[in-house]
Amino acid sequence: MKKTIAAIILAGFIITDFAPMSMAIGKNSKPTQVKKVSISKSHKQRKKSDLFKYEYINYEWWNNFDDPILVSYIDKAIKNNYSLKMATIAVDEYYQAVRLNFANELPTAGVAFSPALAKMPGKTNAEWTFATPALVNYEADIFLKNHDKTKAAKKEYEQSVQDERAVYIAIASAVGTCYLNLVKLDKIISLQEEIVKDRELIYNLMLARNKEGLTSTADTVKANKAYIAGQTDLTEYKKQRKILLNQLCVLIGENPNNAESLTRIDFDNLSYSGVIPTEISSEVISQRPDYIKAEKMVEKEGIDVRVAKKEFLPTINLTGLALFFNRDFGSLWSTKGALAALAAGVTLPLFTGGARIANLRLKKDEYERVLNNYYQTNLTAIQEVNDALITINHDDKKLKDTQTQSQLEKTDYDLSSAKYDQGIISKLDLIQLKENVLVTDKLLTNQKINCFVDYIGLYKAVGSQL
Repeated sequence: MKKTIAAIILAGFIITDFAPMSMAIGKNSKPTQVKKVSISKSHKQRKKSDLFKYEYINYEWWNNFDDPILVSYIDKAIKNNYSLKMATIAVDEYYQAVRLNFANELPTAGVAFSPALAKMPGKTNAEWTFATPALVNYEADIFLKNHDKTKAAKKEYEQSVQDERAVYIAIASAVGTCYLNLVKLDKIISLQEEIVKDRELIYNLMLARNKEGLTSTADTVKANKAYIAGQTDLTEYKKQRKILLNQLCVLIGENPNNAESLTRIDFDNLSYSGVIPTEISSEVISQRPDYIKAEKMVEKEGIDVRVAKKEFLPTINLTGLALFFNRDFGSLWSTKGALAALAAGVTLPLFTGGARIANLRLKKDEYERVLNNYYQTNLTAIQEVNDALITINHDDKKLKDTQTQSQLEKTDYDLSSAKYDQGIISKLDLIQLKENVLVTDKLLTNQKINCFVDYIGLYKAVGSQL
């Protein structure tokens, strides 16, 4: 009778899902692979230190601008930018996915406890019985299918690291570009305010001359239009600066309400002390995050094709079961009421409606698509680097030409000032010549910042490896 009750309880537990007791890897556990340890250690180091984030963006390169304020904003972005935080969290998500896949390579074990009150035929009283079953199940991965799935998950993890790196480079570039444009607008607004002041003076002079009949009404109206246009341009520049301040606040994780408190270096003190290369080695291009990610995608899809082929192979499961059964709770774990079983099973689907064949073809198509994406990424990387070098070359030339033009305008103004002192030209003529100097200075300011932004463009194109 005891055996009958035990069999009933045992059957009930066999069809019950058992929660795994543990899937942790022991220190001396044989399934631990060298590659797994490498990823695990690397991920743990990420938790302990933020050094990898600064390595992503080549932090030292930003010191070439000789601007501690800019570097401080880059540092704030690394610590506070929410897009960067999300990218880092995404990496951890993929790491946990690796661990989940690795768990499928290990056996699962579960225990349960079941008290039961049963009344058997021929008995007048119900009796308590106690059972403690334990179940261990292991899919023998002799074809390494589960191991390949773990390797594929590792490739996805490595891809996520490159995605994270790309976001860090992009945010650092955005902070630098935004900041430099703010410095440019500070200077341009200062020059524009001087232009507006001079245009107002010109308009007032021409208005007075018009009343005396020395200047036509048409010329006076033109002077007024120029004055109003100057004010409009000044308003537009201030609007652009306010928008950029808000953008910089978001990039560094600050509240946009604090935008006006953001400090900047003076334009005249801004410089770049680094050396911009005239050509880039292909080895540097191969370190771009999108290039490495594309490479990892190809490797991952290759593993997926291998897994799809192994789906045609049989699945081998090993199951171990132990049951301790007794009416007396105090003697529950004695060998007297113990049962044990060990079973093995082989499963081979014979007909799945073509699902496995379709899955294999799908994985092969995905592999071909990802491979072509890898080739495209390679070409795009070369193009972007070449475009950045060409842009730098031409903008540097434009800057030098503008510097020459600015010097000529200043020389012309100095000569005209001497003529004014001699009474050869009027004050009105001198003020109009001064505006030429200011307009050229605005152009020079724009060209200088454009060159610095071009450097950031190259920095981004080579994956920060400058």
